[in-house]
Amino acid sequence: MEQLLVNLYWITLLAVIVSSASGVLKAGFKKFDLFGVIIIAITTGLGGGSLRDLLLSREVFWVADQVFFIASLLSAIFIFTTARIFVIPQKLFLIMDAAGLATFGIAGTLVAVMMNIPPLLASFMGVLTGAMGGILRDVLCGEAPVVFNSQLYATVLWLGSLLFIVLLNLSQDITLSAIVAGFCMFTVRLLAIYFNINLPKFRFK
Repeated sequence: MEQLLVNLYWITLLAVIVSSASGVLKAGFKKFDLFGVIIIAITTGLGGGSLRDLLLSREVFWVADQVFFIASLLSAIFIFTTARIFVIPQKLFLIMDAAGLATFGIAGTLVAVMMNIPPLLASFMGVLTGAMGGILRDVLCGEAPVVFNSQLYATVLWLGSLLFIVLLNLSQDITLSAIVAGFCMFTVRLLAIYFNINLPKFRFK
């Protein structure tokens, strides 16, 4: 259990940092000021995990340990400052978003698994954790959430979370399982964007 907690801590910290960075870049496209950028970054970096913890009746992770809040804040300030000095390509947003998707998907699933939530529901907790921050980010930026119309966004997240659970049951090696499942989510998401692979959309006959 101790090793699980250590892995969860570092996976969550990485997820907060990269997800907050994606929030900064999205806010930057909207030309928000520093305060607006910080709000979007914190919402993106902490929103999904907050919802997960509330649904699972856990103490909200960044309230229990302020390091996560500070990491989100520093990530926002760093990207905000860097963007004023160096040219940051817009494609970096997609990379950061995919990285946040994968890491938060793993973190959300792992929390649920540690609480003995059934596998299907545990994987869906990974989906909520990975997607909700981005949904809140896009809504606050006045856009339709990427998760509802982008290339295999939540699909990759859910399948990757299920893969993580399968690997945990097969190998019992949390680090290896997290790396393999997270890398698969990150890679497949970027490939789906590159080749424009989408699920069928609803339409009337």
